[in-house]
Amino acid sequence: MAGARQAVSEARRIVVKVGSSSLTTAAGGLDADRVDALVNVLAKVRSGGERELVLVSSGAIAAGLAPLGLARRPRDLARQQAAASVGQGLLMARYTASFARYGVRVGQVLLTSDDMSRRAHHRNASRTLDKLLAMGAFPVVNENDTVATDEIRFGDNDRLAALVAHLVHADLLVLLSDVDGVYDGDPARPGTSRISLVRGPEDLAHVEIGSAGKAGVGTGGMVTKIEAASIAAAAGVPVVLTSTVHAGDALAGADTGTYFHPTGRRSADRLLWLQHASTPQGSLTLDDGAVRAVVERRKSLLPAGIAGVEGEFSAGDPVELRDREGRPVARGLVNFDAKEIPRLIGRSTRDLARDLGPEYEREVVHRDDLVVLHP
Repeated sequence: MAGARQAVSEARRIVVKVGSSSLTTAAGGLDADRVDALVNVLAKVRSGGERELVLVSSGAIAAGLAPLGLARRPRDLARQQAAASVGQGLLMARYTASFARYGVRVGQVLLTSDDMSRRAHHRNASRTLDKLLAMGAFPVVNENDTVATDEIRFGDNDRLAALVAHLVHADLLVLLSDVDGVYDGDPARPGTSRISLVRGPEDLAHVEIGSAGKAGVGTGGMVTKIEAASIAAAAGVPVVLTSTVHAGDALAGADTGTYFHPTGRRSADRLLWLQHASTPQGSLTLDDGAVRAVVERRKSLLPAGIAGVEGEFSAGDPVELRDREGRPVARGLVNFDAKEIPRLIGRSTRDLARDLGPEYEREVVHRDDLVVLHP
């Protein structure tokens, strides 16, 4: 355990995620004292110049509730987006003012899951974050809620934080909330204890996980935090999950919260986003040979291996690749519109090029844009 906490204290580049309940009042609206308290800790950690921090901050929707006269978080997407639009500006203004006390400039980075699956956008986001850090600015990341078209959230930004940690090649991810770690039961019940170290999923197999916090302004509960920690750990990034009031101790390597030991190695950044953050817009059914080629030999998907198509999608959209039984085996970015696929099914690229033109002599999903889904 000592070695794990030493790894925390020695981490040079760190992503910190904070939830809505740690920044706002239950009625909505930012709590300036809470924001200042968090900034005090973060500014101190980076003050020596040896550690770089990126903050993934929830709170935009919650901050926009009171100014728009909303008593509680709305359920419909349009009002959530309106609240996010108002609240995001207030959130950044609060961070800007708070960090200014330490002479630190703040940079806003708004990300969407769709953008981050695409090569050029992913590369640009990575460069922007690297440049902000190199120039001494403090990046504050949030999902671009105002343009979300499906679910408004990754999982209260927990999953977003795990993916950002991988994107910036972080040495550590710290997930902050109103709970000081994972417990082996309901923390409110006597006799339960904090789980200080998680080496793998088996360590949590017996644990009952609770849902969203009492404040009612956030969307994620302990389930999303453990899922996010597992994503980061599987990608080689260690994680500490603890409460915001213990943030300073956690970043110093003290025995607080729950430490998730890395369980895997780093993979191609964008493929992690494709696997965990993209929403498939349709599906392609593969024949048995194509399944073997994609899953076992990690080949591109060619038209000859397709047995069926479902959904409405455009070239560049994420799609699910399924076997004949309908089981998802992979996910990838498709090179053709859905309406084009039927005339490609089962045909060789040479035949397609002869009959339809040279632009059809290509993969339906290139192996560089494809991730195999492990069972």
